[in-house]
Amino acid sequence: MIIGLHHVQITIPKGSEKEGKNFYCHLLGLPEIEKPKSLKGRGGFWLQVGKEQVHVGTEENVDRLATKAHIAYQVDDLSHWRRVLAEKGVRLIESVPIPNYERLEFRDPFGNRVEMIQQLTT
Repeated sequence: MIIGLHHVQITIPKGSEKEGKNFYCHLLGLPEIEKPKSLKGRGGFWLQVGKEQVHVGTEENVDRLATKAHIAYQVDDLSHWRRVLAEKGVRLIESVPIPNYERLEFRDPFGNRVEMIQQLTT
């Protein structure tokens, strides 16, 4: 039986870890966590998001703009993130509405689709 979600992985181009950490750790404020020693030579970095992890791996020859695949971060103040991202020049993409949620989308510097979603109070 599946009991939960441990981590998700996204990829960025090889050699772009510094730019990735700047975006994910500094702009989005996600804390980096230590990768196991056995995996450090593979590049990339890991992030802690609540109780789960996001593994940022490296991969070449991927058209990240051609996919709907994405990660959605649950937030408690979407308007804050809308302001912060706009101030940093991140192009926001309005999402198709879904009941009981407000959300927005954008692409990270590498083309990965990212969503921020906030549950509306009833």
